[in-house]
Amino acid sequence: MIGAIAGDMIGSHYEFHSIKTTDFSLFSPKSRFTDDTVLTVALADSILTGADSIDNLKKFYALYPSAGYGGAFSVWARSSTRVPYYSFGNGSAMRISPVGFAYDSLEKTLDQAVKFTIITHNHPEGIKGACAVAAAIYLARTGSSKEQIRSFIEDNYSYNLHRSIEEIRPAYSFEVICQRSVPEAIIAFLDSTNFESAVRLAVSLGGDSDTQACIAGGIAQAFYGGVPRSIQDQAVKLLDPYLQGIVQRFTQTYLK
Repeated sequence: MIGAIAGDMIGSHYEFHSIKTTDFSLFSPKSRFTDDTVLTVALADSILTGADSIDNLKKFYALYPSAGYGGAFSVWARSSTRVPYYSFGNGSAMRISPVGFAYDSLEKTLDQAVKFTIITHNHPEGIKGACAVAAAIYLARTGSSKEQIRSFIEDNYSYNLHRSIEEIRPAYSFEVICQRSVPEAIIAFLDSTNFESAVRLAVSLGGDSDTQACIAGGIAQAFYGGVPRSIQDQAVKLLDPYLQGIVQRFTQTYLK
């Protein structure tokens, strides 16, 4: 899942300073991990330890309260409620990458994607966004071609993936709902030639760049067999020791 984390960090500087080009510095002094990384690691920790996922999301929010969460999630995380809030925001898709790597069948992957999503994002579009990303990662890491991934996502989730980033980019703007950001992030992967180009294309949309690069980066890691060492090393350095430890354990357990 380091691909998703690296994507989040690379996109973090451009989230509120949108760019429409792939020509930019991957990392800068302002690069940081955001809520995308925190909640991705929280989910990974639940998979590793069996910790209750609601408790873990609230715990990690309390540990990193300034990571840039959405308003509805922040209200939920600070409250005592365990009731989901019917969200279709792309937060469901940004944190789901560990599920795509952890399970040994597509059926199990999708079952777990729903399980880890409905605790907050119980709107059909929120569930669909998470499942589409988890499925793309599973298919990518188990040898499916890009065309097979494209067809599966279109057939099962009704996303239009027969567009290109070049076509989308000019009129695209900041979107945080699944149905207007998840397909575009997946297309960034489909249009890419390697991990780095997937992240660059996602950021170049000029939208919710950290989340879209997080999604594209997770799928690209699975498809291209990893993350370039130079990018991985820089991303790990931006994590604190606690998050580093969880990422390392998850990698050792599921990405052998």
